[in-house]
Amino acid sequence: MTQFTTDIMQALVKKEDISEVFRTHLETAVNTLLQTELSAFLDYEKYDRIGFNSGNSRNGTYTRTLHTEYGNLELSMPRDRNGEFNQQTVAPYKRANDTLESFVIHMFQKGVTMSEISDLIEKMYGHHYTPQTVSNMTKAMSEQVDAFKHRPLAARYACIYLDATYIALKRDTVSKEAVYIAVGIREDGSKEVLAYTVAPTESAFVWEEVLQDVKARGVEDVLLFISDGLKGITDRIFAVFPDARYQACCVHLSRGISHKVRVADRAEICDDFKSVYRAESRASGEKALQAFVDKWKKTYPKVTQSLASNPYIFTFYDFPKSIWRSIYSTNLIESFNKKVKKYSKRKEQFPNEDSLDRFLVSQFEIYNQSFSTRCHLGFDQARAELTAMFKE
Repeated sequence: MTQFTTDIMQALVKKEDISEVFRTHLETAVNTLLQTELSAFLDYEKYDRIGFNSGNSRNGTYTRTLHTEYGNLELSMPRDRNGEFNQQTVAPYKRANDTLESFVIHMFQKGVTMSEISDLIEKMYGHHYTPQTVSNMTKAMSEQVDAFKHRPLAARYACIYLDATYIALKRDTVSKEAVYIAVGIREDGSKEVLAYTVAPTESAFVWEEVLQDVKARGVEDVLLFISDGLKGITDRIFAVFPDARYQACCVHLSRGISHKVRVADRAEICDDFKSVYRAESRASGEKALQAFVDKWKKTYPKVTQSLASNPYIFTFYDFPKSIWRSIYSTNLIESFNKKVKKYSKRKEQFPNEDSLDRFLVSQFEIYNQSFSTRCHLGFDQARAELTAMFKE
């Protein structure tokens, strides 16, 4: 039986905190490893006569505290006289172990505030971290943010969804700002967040900047863009990707209709419009729209006129049928945005844009890792047809 096992058994018998046993033995083990590293570097043991006049020797230690889930480890960091020894046991300047940092970053990704994380650490590990210290741990993600923003993208995407959501951000005052998010689906059906930016309001011109960034990072061909129909966005899309096509979100069109008609008519008129984008073919959809217009034009002339003159309702019918339900609306990106907002609401507000960047990229990385090898609904069956469309 080892001394470690004996100490644990004694702590259990005496009903003592076994975390202290782990802490003590871990501290001893790390300090021993540090001394072993120096001996290997100098090539002689402490007090060995071989070391006399060797040109280098031990030069005492300095103390460093390392925070772990078992408590603080007081480490004696050894030095050599020539200053050439670089130990590998504990990373330079590190003050907390990866387990704790990973825990903090995980909680941050879930939208837990810095103060709440600080309180949780104190309850779990018995030592206090200020919210600022916890915030500093998450700053390790800053390099990840920069890497995400500048990473190269695939050359071809079957479709790209564009949508903005609003999150509270503090600048001079606190206000909700637009987070522009672009999600793409590749030829193989896998999907990823391509790019994002933050601006006070949603604008077609800012979307153009997002698309220019996407193009600069390697995207050459996009078959289809899908968005909620923001005014002027089609011109901005075609300015960057002139060969792409555009689909207006039919669900957003339906919501727009419901806001412009009497409450008593909402259910019926929205059901009638569903027949336009759930038809068996483009011809059937166009016939359904004509029937919709004929039925409602006297009661709601402006509603029917705007739909009849919209050239982007039926674009999705020109694509493989297996992906119609995925591309006639922005539901794919909206569901993701709802999840981002769910976690962001716990924070009430972000103190600065850097903090918001770290939060957003952590969410985007999780999304991209989850769907990098998963084919979105219907795209597996459509792969050959989509490849042919790229060639055309």
